[in-house]
Amino acid sequence: MWKSVNGRLIQTVDDTRAEYKTRISKSLLTELKKLADEHNTHVGYLLETGFVQILKENYINFDKKNRPKDRVEFRTTCNKEVLENLREFAKDNKLNLNDVIETSCNLINIEQVKDGKWRYRIES
Repeated sequence: MWKSVNGRLIQTVDDTRAEYKTRISKSLLTELKKLADEHNTHVGYLLETGFVQILKENYINFDKKNRPKDRVEFRTTCNKEVLENLREFAKDNKLNLNDVIETSCNLINIEQVKDGKWRYRIES
């Protein structure tokens, strides 16, 4: 992100976002990458809208017996507050964060997804 200070642009780190690592189904990740390319955004931004939706609904229906067998490591960033709330939600429902993340993919709202260039925004 860039900040305008006294008429000059200074590049800064967005401290409202946190990096995280998870394991997600490879086939699901492939679908998310394709969707992100189609809508000029990033997978992390897609996931974040799903996180917000699942937290709003405050309900999850997940069967631990149907966990995918093709999980791969995936790293991205998310709003710190949303990520912390999602971790608490997973803990309260006695699920792994991975399970909640994969379930939230069904709740992604394309209209609310940030543009791929959002991280290059200019703030004053």
